Amino acid sequence: MTFDTVIRGGTIVTAADTFRADIGISGETIRALGHGLSGRREIDAEGLLVMPGGIDGHCHIEQEEADGTVHEDDFASATATALLGGTTSVVSFASHVPGRDIVEQFDAYRRRGEASRIDFAIHQIITRADTRTIDSGIAEVAQRGVAGLKVFLTYDDFHLGDKDFLKVLGAARRSGLIVSVHCENYDAIRHLVDSHLAEGRTEPYAHATSRPRALEREATYRAMSLAELLGAEIQIFHVSCPEVAEEIARARARGVRVTAETCPHYLTLTEDSLKAPGFEGAKYICSPPLRSEEDRNGLWRYLRDGTIDIISSDHCGYTFEGTTGKARNGRDAPFSVIPNGMPGLGTRMPVLFDAAIRNGQLGLNDFVRLTSTTPAQRYGLYPRKGTIAPGNDADLVLWNPDRKITIRNNLFKGNIDYTPYEGQQVQGWPDTVIARGQIAVHHGKLTRAPGAGRYLASSDRRPVMSH
Repeated sequence: MTFDTVIRGGTIVTAADTFRADIGISGETIRALGHGLSGRREIDAEGLLVMPGGIDGHCHIEQEEADGTVHEDDFASATATALLGGTTSVVSFASHVPGRDIVEQFDAYRRRGEASRIDFAIHQIITRADTRTIDSGIAEVAQRGVAGLKVFLTYDDFHLGDKDFLKVLGAARRSGLIVSVHCENYDAIRHLVDSHLAEGRTEPYAHATSRPRALEREATYRAMSLAELLGAEIQIFHVSCPEVAEEIARARARGVRVTAETCPHYLTLTEDSLKAPGFEGAKYICSPPLRSEEDRNGLWRYLRDGTIDIISSDHCGYTFEGTTGKARNGRDAPFSVIPNGMPGLGTRMPVLFDAAIRNGQLGLNDFVRLTSTTPAQRYGLYPRKGTIAPGNDADLVLWNPDRKITIRNNLFKGNIDYTPYEGQQVQGWPDTVIARGQIAVHHGKLTRAPGAGRYLASSDRRPVMSH
């Protein structure tokens, strides 16, 4: 049999196995693994790792905010960045702004996604527990294939109190949906922010001290306790420190149905970045905030034991130099009104590979499990996505484990004008990226056009619980 494309001579890496084989692709699908396969087009992968394309399960792309603004990185630009970093599918967020129906917002966001260069799924944010949302809206977005729900326990325009959170958990449970939670204590943070401002502490580093780890830990414990009360399944987003991970491990040991993710910036950066002179520290404002070097180093243990089993970017890009991003309220603005978030779609996999593999923190199979396989399972995209086997979508990244690159923002094609990793050298870089059987990136050149991606409806909304 002659295939459309054969990837020849690479080392295939999945979450479970590492082996040498050729991959035969016809159309958009992997058709065979073997040796000596013949293709009309052949790609030499000698010396390269052939892995499933990355799946980034936590991306804020072209997301509408309550104040009417829309995130500056749109689907065409953000997914260009994703591809250049080895990611072939994303899960991003439909808003739930006041005055608009939940299903209307889901459908509108799905239409925005038609400009995506890669396949995309959707999380639905829930910011209010009104009768329409709880009684029928959540069920309707579930029928549309939503990957899951997201709630915030902090932020003025988003947070839910415990009573409303319980309502959402109950509705999600009835529809078989996982609820992912941003865990920080809203009222305590408001108190600390007010105290900081009263003391004249307005610099970016005050963002970290106004959101201490104890408030993330408390909110995580509370969210898990409420989920335990209803037997609901939840996921804790962007775990920033070991003491939060320890709470999650304890809850799982007593049978709570909870999983967790973290992000590369919590594994590679520290709160010292917020101390950069002038407005420079604003680049690193995100929530939960960056923590200490001890926290950063301690998180790896919980990745190795499976307490944390997904690594997402939490890409939330705001421009630095422009007037609509970090500086929208001026460069002398206090930390409390600087937009929260950092870009990370393109750097997620290279930065993690360098930190995890080159430094011996994780193995290659762990890398695939954390960046592709488990996200595919958690969000109902597996086995179509997230592994390499006949019948699956041909989403693949041919990875050069030896190539050293100095990260520059101009390596990517997004709308965001900075990367928090500017000037950092990493070892390990995507050489070729294939999306549904077509070359999307080759030797750093982007070839996939906007609109080539497709909406991915979640086919199985039962979360996979790691052990």
